[in-house]
Amino acid sequence: MNELLYVYAVARPLEAGVPAAATGVGGLPARPVEHDGLVAVVSDVKAEDFEEAPLRERLENLEWLAETARAHESVVRAVSAVTGVVPLRLATVCRGESGVRRLLDEGRHRFTTNLDRLEGRVEWGVKLYAEPEPEPAATPEAAPGQQTQGGDGAASPGRDYLRRRLRSRQSREKSWAHADALARRLHTELSRCADGQRLHKPQSGQLARASGVNLLNAAFLVRREESDAFVGQVERLTPQDAGVRVELTGPWAPYSFADLSDPQDAPQQGSQEMQEAHEGRAGA
Repeated sequence: MNELLYVYAVARPLEAGVPAAATGVGGLPARPVEHDGLVAVVSDVKAEDFEEAPLRERLENLEWLAETARAHESVVRAVSAVTGVVPLRLATVCRGESGVRRLLDEGRHRFTTNLDRLEGRVEWGVKLYAEPEPEPAATPEAAPGQQTQGGDGAASPGRDYLRRRLRSRQSREKSWAHADALARRLHTELSRCADGQRLHKPQSGQLARASGVNLLNAAFLVRREESDAFVGQVERLTPQDAGVRVELTGPWAPYSFADLSDPQDAPQQGSQEMQEAHEGRAGA
């Protein structure tokens, strides 16, 4: 058969099968394809969406990408709730079950190594945003060009505006330095109570979906049973300062820590794509 199968994740054999809640791309149910001690969680997808040429175009459509990412995450989350998984990159597609079995054969060592390393662990995302106060707005009577002085020797509106602008700039610079120091401290302290950490590029624009400037965008690998303690540590380290905001998301399947790259190949970018997609949705 030449049907296309979307592959969400790889796990070890599932005693109870794929959870009924695992609804994949296009609303179709996910199912297991078992091969030689490993299971790929898959669902059928349409060729007009996932053949190479149309897929390349679809990946440029942010609305379609977000919808696919939601379905991908839904399946991975359902399966990871009952067993350890290695989540695959977004839009991993094989041709028929024979292609899925070939994928499992070719990646066997990487899949089993990751399953051993990630068993019982989840990913938490932590972001810190700086939100400094805005520059003071100039009013018509306090325009920067006004440099006159009143007859009683009082400062002109123009000079008053310039002084306020200087104070604001100094305050903003102090706020940036403070936020940067907090981001570094947060990353350092949380790394000490996690089994692993990854620093992602700060998010901006449409993916950020949040106000302020993202200074820290980190992922932490945490033992599932230690998640409450990790969340408590984030809360203790979160400042109440105005102008700084910390965002915690998770627990996720360990997207950022699944290393499926071949040593001879360039590192894959799939984990970053999924991390951006699912954390962006969490803030929506």
